[in-house]
Amino acid sequence: MDADVIVVGAGLAGLVATAELVEAGRRVVLVDQESAEHLGGQAWWSFGGIFLVDSPEQRRMGIHDSLDLAWQDWSGSAGFDRLEGPHAEDEWGSRWARAYVEWAAGEKRAWLHGKGIRFFPVVGWAERGDGTATGHGNSVPRFHITWGTGPGVVAPFEAVCRAAESEGRLTVLGRHKVTGLVTTDGAVSGVRGDRLAADGAGRAVASTRSVVGEFELSAGAVVVTSGGVGANLDLIREYWPDRLGAPPEDLVVGVPAFVDGSMLPISEAAGARVVNRDRMWHYTEGIANHSPVWPAHGIRILPGPSSLWLDADGHRLPAPCYPGFDTLGTLAHLRATGHDHSWFVLTQKVIEKEFALSGSEQNPDLTGKSVKQVLGRVRKGAPGPVQRFLDDGEDFVSAGTVPELVAAMNALVGQDRIDPARLQGMLEARDRELANPFGKDAQLAAIRAARAYRGDKLIRTAPPHAFLDPDNGPLIAVRLRTLTRKTLGGIQTDLDSRALDSDGSPVPGLYAAGEVAGFGGGGVHGYNSLEGTFLGGCLFSGRAAGRAAAGS
Repeated sequence: MDADVIVVGAGLAGLVATAELVEAGRRVVLVDQESAEHLGGQAWWSFGGIFLVDSPEQRRMGIHDSLDLAWQDWSGSAGFDRLEGPHAEDEWGSRWARAYVEWAAGEKRAWLHGKGIRFFPVVGWAERGDGTATGHGNSVPRFHITWGTGPGVVAPFEAVCRAAESEGRLTVLGRHKVTGLVTTDGAVSGVRGDRLAADGAGRAVASTRSVVGEFELSAGAVVVTSGGVGANLDLIREYWPDRLGAPPEDLVVGVPAFVDGSMLPISEAAGARVVNRDRMWHYTEGIANHSPVWPAHGIRILPGPSSLWLDADGHRLPAPCYPGFDTLGTLAHLRATGHDHSWFVLTQKVIEKEFALSGSEQNPDLTGKSVKQVLGRVRKGAPGPVQRFLDDGEDFVSAGTVPELVAAMNALVGQDRIDPARLQGMLEARDRELANPFGKDAQLAAIRAARAYRGDKLIRTAPPHAFLDPDNGPLIAVRLRTLTRKTLGGIQTDLDSRALDSDGSPVPGLYAAGEVAGFGGGGVHGYNSLEGTFLGGCLFSGRAAGRAAAGS
């Protein structure tokens, strides 16, 4: 055999599984279709959010969290409803969910801390939910930003792998695209595929698919950690669920081109079962990157709660479709309007306090671990990366008055869809609600409630203020489109990350982890994510796969 175990995919789940394997003394071959120089996959580009429960960071911020509350939120968000019958699609995803939440409330932080991973002291409140205690969303802030963002999460696992490579215990084969799994006597015993031409492309830049040869490798087991389908727009549209309306024609892409879902049919051909294909996670706050790295490169705005959200015709979105509350609920509402874009309307004061951008490259202060630069976020003015989008982003317009703003909005889309008088009246009505520290506008009530949390008041939620007051301006509008991101379904696995067949039996020699496995079990999130759970899902399922494969 060429190795004890072959790992297919050098993203975070693959690196974690590989690190577990080499630390257990196994000989490993790690193959990836991209360059061996650029390990970490999609995770390297992430903001580095990690879901933790009852952490020291939460307690220091005055947050009272618990396993029971976290499980209430997770199960209410997941909505597992495919539990009936033999080998139900949610059978293993629901088990993974309970195990993951227990890990997040227990060993997870200490395990990461032991690997040198640290967290920004202010815990973020992502995905605030649908407004019900038992429904979707986080009851409390749980989004822990890694000091170093995505590269900071990747680094300790890459370091283990690089050390093992230098010692001859690990072989890393970049530009090797797997096209098939080899089986021997009913067991997966290796991989075959194409050797791709080297082209010197930078990290995540779309690289050539030119084939210069073939390869075949043998091992005692194969671990598939190849990611989801977020850059494969054809697959996204094929499996787009009716409950979200018709798929958009105009999408921006939140992941590199190599996130193509190619290992799903290959794993199926070897006997693995793929479940919950219709569950996916796409953001409604996507904007075009002014400096794209991959095709149709989009960035997600991580919004505070204050921006007024309008559909393409200028109608205000209803509760709970507020910024940062209910991603898929808002997506379903917007798809019902029949248009592919919507708008944030806000002020300079809001953008300075509330706008953050997804991605390690959009947060150089956190990625570079610069305390001085991070402290600069509290100074007057928008953060540098946000200001760059204000200056150069194709989706941003600003003006001193509502008629001027609406003229720019309509010019951007090439249609007179927004009525300036209606928007003027909407903003006047909103601003009148500020005369008292209470009122009937549910979004303003949510803003006031958010500022009861110390972290939001410090750095994430602007004080309620009149949008039409020139002292708070200029007025800003941002065109938003759907941004592709995550696959919530995938290869069904048991709690040892063993791939299961249609009868619920393990496929001998085959394991799966990370997004290709729906982050565990074929769908650990159910229908909705609580955020900070994608990197965590790669960590948890990659660790399980590595340990189980090492023991096999």
